[in-house]
Amino acid sequence: MKKTIAFAAGIIFAAAPFFAQNSYSESDLVWKDDFGGNMNLSKGINFGGWLSQCRHTKEHYDSFINEDDVRRAAGWGFDHIRLPFDSEVVQNPDGTFIEEGFSRLEKFVGWAEDSGLDVVLDLHKACGYDFNDAGTENGNPLFSSPHLQELFVSLWNEVSSRFGGKKNVAFELLNEVVEQEAAEPWNDLIDRTLSVIRKNAPETPVIYGGIQWNSARTLRLLRKPEFRNVIFTFHFYEPLIFTHQKAPWVPGMSPDREIKYPASLSYFREESVPLGYKGKDVADTDGNLPGIELMRQMIGEACAAAENAGVPVYCGEYGVIDRAPVKGTEAWFADVHKIFREFGVGHAVWTYKEMDFGLTESHYDGIRSELIKMMTE
Repeated sequence: MKKTIAFAAGIIFAAAPFFAQNSYSESDLVWKDDFGGNMNLSKGINFGGWLSQCRHTKEHYDSFINEDDVRRAAGWGFDHIRLPFDSEVVQNPDGTFIEEGFSRLEKFVGWAEDSGLDVVLDLHKACGYDFNDAGTENGNPLFSSPHLQELFVSLWNEVSSRFGGKKNVAFELLNEVVEQEAAEPWNDLIDRTLSVIRKNAPETPVIYGGIQWNSARTLRLLRKPEFRNVIFTFHFYEPLIFTHQKAPWVPGMSPDREIKYPASLSYFREESVPLGYKGKDVADTDGNLPGIELMRQMIGEACAAAENAGVPVYCGEYGVIDRAPVKGTEAWFADVHKIFREFGVGHAVWTYKEMDFGLTESHYDGIRSELIKMMTE
């Protein structure tokens, strides 16, 4: 039976088996909640496409998400919402802040609180950083520009000063750092940003992941945090060749080849080769494991890295594109949730609506109820 562990600021996770098997005692992992309540990040859903990866217009902001959507998520049984937002919603290029943008975040946090939901404020894109620009001529100058890093730290100083007292809010520093060469600069920026956040929000949970699009296998490259109330996160879309099949934005992805699930590792490995760096996790895996064992191995590596750092682990995104076969989609979700339960990993599915993965879209009509049951049990 899994134990329930309460982390500082009251985050609750089901402790993974590796916590029970190592040298940590339960008292090492239970911290007092200064807010007098508990924050739960066990079963969540992303609200992507509203304040990030979108048309940044007032018309879009006013129409894409409203309080009824938050109530719907709560009614489905989710306990938290991961809310991606881009820096341009709240910060101008000159570093000044946008009150209207902060008002939207504050209103959303209020809606969530009224529905009994917690919120992860996820900085999805920052000035000088866009995960879509990795490997392009645009590049990502954040990690080489002192000025852009000042803007980044200043943004989190402002966010933490405004939301540090909110007992239903956690901070996620940056979505999906990609480049291998960014591993150490990212560690440096994490340390610097955490030092600033902790002056304003000493108990608020702070979440961050590794390189290669928050790969489960790169959490080991993160430093052991000097501050408490830190959570390591990973995203899980493996095998990518299945979960993102026919996606036009993935280099090397066939626009019409249907990929099945479940299948053997040798099948996924062969199909993943054309994806290059994006298919690396599967293409470089030895052996001939069935799909679920491959996923168990990868998620286990994320859990082991978190164990070594003495922190909990959280899957901030996972899902299957609406171009995938429905039966395979249901089977993939069943396997992933089985593994999440085995390791006690909190999670947030990608995503609520549209964005090629939206749970409310017609592609999922026949399996939506079963998927939601898996996601919220």
